Amino acid sequence: MLCLTNITKKYKEKLALDDVSLELAPGIYGLLGPNGAGKSTLMNIVTGNLKPDGGQVLWDGKEIKSLGAQYRSIIGYAPQQQGLYDAFTGKRFLAYMATLKGISKKEMPEEIARVLSYVNMTEAANRPIGTYSGGMKQRILIAQAILGDPKLIVLDEPTAGLDPKERVRIRERIAALAGDKVILVSTHVVSDIEPIAKEIILIKSGKIIDQDTVEHLCSKYGRVNGLEELYMRIFEEDTSCAD
Repeated sequence: MLCLTNITKKYKEKLALDDVSLELAPGIYGLLGPNGAGKSTLMNIVTGNLKPDGGQVLWDGKEIKSLGAQYRSIIGYAPQQQGLYDAFTGKRFLAYMATLKGISKKEMPEEIARVLSYVNMTEAANRPIGTYSGGMKQRILIAQAILGDPKLIVLDEPTAGLDPKERVRIRERIAALAGDKVILVSTHVVSDIEPIAKEIILIKSGKIIDQDTVEHLCSKYGRVNGLEELYMRIFEEDTSCAD
């Protein structure tokens, strides 16, 4: 169980997160909101990359600050930015990430083979990352996120810029991860999260404005025809700005 209680974060005069509280049990959660809503700030606080100005993040009732390395060992994070080592092969990159995660040399070959197979990248494992397509880079990012079988997985725009075939492939891989894991997916591609999400979290101007199943949300907001129409109705007045 991941719990955020009364989280606030401010950048100079901008309140990025305003008293945010969430409870996430195992399952897939879609985090939806316009640019500047606070999605990236929220994810960076969940992953421990950013400290909140107020409030607590708890994992199974324990504050993540006190868990330290133990918390980092149960987290998998795939950022939107594909800042990968182009000269590394996919396998070498995963070995590097496995070392950072504390996976032993004895366990490493089998674990790398497992995640490569999971994202269908075994045949490309020995190619330089610089030769990968955008979809292949996204898949190798997801592969490193699931090294060590983490219980909490955070994915930032995992299908951004991909063609429809790659988007479906990655969506299916994300869906198959659900079970005993908490998976938080931030995306602007509403159609990618709608069929797989346990619940949708709507965030606007640093506040959580709703959290519910797709069915309940669509009914609650005037029986809209699907999540994309709901998104447009709620956020159509927002203008784009940096997140």
